[in-house]
Amino acid sequence: MGTEAAQPPHRHGPRELCAPGLALYERALRQGRIARSDLAAAPCLTDAALVQADPWDEAWLRPVPPSAALARLLQPLTREIDERIERTLELTRSLAPLTAIANGDPHLAITMLEGPEAIRTAIQDATSQATDEVLTAQPGSTRPQGTLRTALDNAVTVIARGAGLRHIYQHPARYSSQVRDYLSKVPPEALQVRTTELTVERLLIFDRTVAFIPATPDRSSALQIRHPALVRYLVQVYEVLWAQATPFTQHLPTTAPGVRVTAVQQSIARLLSQGHVDDVVARKLGISVRTCRSHVAKLMQTLGATSRTHLGALIVQSGIVDTAASTRTGPAPE
Repeated sequence: MGTEAAQPPHRHGPRELCAPGLALYERALRQGRIARSDLAAAPCLTDAALVQADPWDEAWLRPVPPSAALARLLQPLTREIDERIERTLELTRSLAPLTAIANGDPHLAITMLEGPEAIRTAIQDATSQATDEVLTAQPGSTRPQGTLRTALDNAVTVIARGAGLRHIYQHPARYSSQVRDYLSKVPPEALQVRTTELTVERLLIFDRTVAFIPATPDRSSALQIRHPALVRYLVQVYEVLWAQATPFTQHLPTTAPGVRVTAVQQSIARLLSQGHVDDVVARKLGISVRTCRSHVAKLMQTLGATSRTHLGALIVQSGIVDTAASTRTGPAPE
């Protein structure tokens, strides 16, 4: 009596995609559907919601579009990054005031810098000593002309010493003429730029040995961090942000085929579906309230909404955001 070949155990992490699963998903995309029995080789396809039941024939499964699947799979990762950044800032706000009562040892692992001039001087000193790589994350969509001139001077200094640069901005910075002017003046071989939807706080890391983060919400004070463990942690946070960000030279992905919505407008739609008001949406995306409302108006026009209430309903119907995940998580704390 013959025996069937035993299937090898299918083991990998819940957020991973295995080779058999990807191959089966690719076949489903090419053919438009796969038999439910084919899942025996890659049951992770249903766990990752890459396929869904065929409404007309339960023996078949149809693939979910890759852009929609990607948005759903990335959502828990972006929430995790948000939580890590918020935890870092909470620790900073709690412990930074205590640095004032520490002794006067100039070699302290954490130094409080008071005022723009002290911050600028410390950053310039770190810039002049960098020989490997400078990592920066900048919030908002635009930067003052004077700030960009200083950034350009610092970039020239870093590159002259043989170091490289990596910048993370938020998506709206792609449309800033000041940012584009700055990038055009920096040799592309020495600079990598990516953008992210996330609300990033300012972070600068030099040669993975010294880092700077704001110590107060208005950024009038900053912490200079030289403690190796803290710097390693901030580098890890940066690398997670970098991995999830989109290269500046690539078009931002959309998640709803057939709906002409930009990535920034999709981010706005997601935040609106979570119940955020315009000024909160603008702050989270690093844009002005006026710009936010302009995008909302374009969303209404694209989706054919006649009111804000109607827009909310159409956002749900259009599928441009994962409303199920938005409902589960709810609005983030302000």
